[in-house]
Amino acid sequence: MSGQHKSGAVENGGFLVFLALVSLVLLYIVWPFVAPLLWATLAAIMFQPMYQWFRARLGGSNRAAIATLLVITVAIIIPAFFIGGVVVEQTTAVVLAFREGRVDIAALFETVHDALPEAIRQNLDASGFGTPEMVQQRAQDLALESSGLIAQQAVAITGSALGFVLAFGIGLYVAYFLLRDGRDVGRQVIAHLPLASDVAYELAERFLAIVRATIKGSVVVGLVQGALGSITYWIAGVPNIVLLGLLTALFSLVPAIGPAVVWAPVALYLLAVGDIWQGVVVLVSGFAVIGMADNVLRPILVGRDTGIPDWIILVTTLGGIAAMGLSGIVVGPLVAGLFLAAWGVLAQQRGVTQPLAAEAE
Repeated sequence: MSGQHKSGAVENGGFLVFLALVSLVLLYIVWPFVAPLLWATLAAIMFQPMYQWFRARLGGSNRAAIATLLVITVAIIIPAFFIGGVVVEQTTAVVLAFREGRVDIAALFETVHDALPEAIRQNLDASGFGTPEMVQQRAQDLALESSGLIAQQAVAITGSALGFVLAFGIGLYVAYFLLRDGRDVGRQVIAHLPLASDVAYELAERFLAIVRATIKGSVVVGLVQGALGSITYWIAGVPNIVLLGLLTALFSLVPAIGPAVVWAPVALYLLAVGDIWQGVVVLVSGFAVIGMADNVLRPILVGRDTGIPDWIILVTTLGGIAAMGLSGIVVGPLVAGLFLAAWGVLAQQRGVTQPLAAEAE
C-alpha cells in the first residue's frame, strides 16, 4: 500500500507539472492577442444586459450576439477610429509647428510671464525659470523627442498592419462567442478553479462588480468629461479641441486634480493673452461642468464607494499604462480590485470585520 501511495503521489505531482507547463505554453502562444482578448471579455461583461434584451426580442442567441456586436461597432468602434485619426492628425500638426518654429514659445512665455503677479514673477526669475530662452530650448527639445516618438510609432503601426487587422478580427470573433456562451464559460471556469466553491463564486461576483465599476467609473466618466471639455474649448475658440478633449479624458483618471491639469492652463493662457471672456468660460465650465460631471455621474453609475481608495486607483492606473499601454487603464484598477477582494475574503474567513480597503482609507 505504501508503494502504491508513493506511486500515486508521484503521478499526481507529474500531472500537475504537466498541467502547469501546458498552461504556460498556451499563455505564451496567445500572449500576442492578450489585449483584444481582454477587451472582448470586458465588452461581453458590460454588454451582457443588451445581449439579453436582444435575445428576448429576437428569439435567438446567435442573432442577439450579432445585433449586440453591431451596436458596439457603430456606437464605439467606428467613433473611436474617427477620433483616433483626428487626434493623430492634430498631434502631428502641433509637433511639426514646434519643430519648424511656427510657434513662438519665447513670445508666448513673455506674454504669460508679464501677466503674472509680481511675487510669482520674482520667484520664477530667482529659480531660473523666468527666461524665455530656456523655455524655448526646452520646447524645441520636447518637440524633437515627440516627433521622433511619433515617427517610431508610425513605422510600428505600418509594419504591423496585418497584426492589427488580425487582433481586431479576433477581438470581435471572441466577443461574439463570449456574449453568447459567456455565462456557461464562466461557470466552467469557476468550477475548475482550485478553490473552495464558496470562495470561487464570491471572487467571481466581486470580479464582475469591479469590472463594471472600473469601466463605468473610469472610462465612461472620463469620456463624458473629455466630451464636455472639447465642447468648452470649441466655444472658447481654442484650436485642437479633439486632442485637448482626449487629454482631458485621460487626466480625469487622476484622482483629486483630474481634468483641471488640462483646462486650468488653457484658461490661464486665455486670460493672460487678453481673451477674457473665453478664459472665464473655460474656468466656469471647468469648475461647474467638467469637474461636477464626476461628482454627478459616478454615484449614479457605480455608487459612491467602489471599495478601492483613490491613491490605489492612481498608482495602479499609471502602472498599468506603463506596463500594458491603453489596456492598463482598465487592467491596473482591475488587478487592484481583485487584490483587495481576495484579501477581503481572507479577512472574512478569519473573522476580521474591517476590510482592507477601509483600513487603507
